[in-house]
Amino acid sequence: MLSFADYIQIAIGIVTIFSPFAAIPIFVSLTSNTTIQQKNQTAKTASIAAGITGLISVWIGEYILSFFGISISSFKIAGGILLLLMAINMLNAKTPNAKNTKEELEEAQEKSINISEIAVVPLAIPLIAGPGAISTIIIYSQQEKSLIHLFYMSIIIFLISLVIFLSLRGSTYITKKLGITGINVISRVMGLILASISIEFIISGLLVVFPILSITSF
Repeated sequence: MLSFADYIQIAIGIVTIFSPFAAIPIFVSLTSNTTIQQKNQTAKTASIAAGITGLISVWIGEYILSFFGISISSFKIAGGILLLLMAINMLNAKTPNAKNTKEELEEAQEKSINISEIAVVPLAIPLIAGPGAISTIIIYSQQEKSLIHLFYMSIIIFLISLVIFLSLRGSTYITKKLGITGINVISRVMGLILASISIEFIISGLLVVFPILSITSF
């Protein structure tokens, strides 16, 4: 059973990869022509969709890997590389390409009048709960083989979904107070944390795939 400190670390890692603050400028842009009620509904729908994606990753992520014959060690290496690339973009205050592309955002802008079309895609998926987030959740979910661990992971996802909802709902206020520069500073700090997590994933995966790397002396 993991310790309380371990779950705090997991929560920090997941909220970092979800990066709700990084999604705020895009959320504000896509909902610029909507009412306050529509903004709140969009924030609610996006946070619920991101939460459901996270819960699916927690409970059936292992079976998805098994179906494709992928070991958790190999997945850690691949996921770590993906997270590292995303972290580099965040350190440069850029939206990671793994979360969305310019074309996807342009299409979303055209659909921004229809809230139901942008709340789930692209806001929730892939902007918030993208490939990196899904990979991270699956990896953390496999750290302990017990139902209680998956239950705790589910609680973490629920709480983070609440954070996402509050962040998006207060996006206008947060943007006014922090400004783009403030949000970029937070994004860079999260990028540094994410880079550290990605390195840990890569190292732990390599040590299992190549046990000889764990030899410290000859």
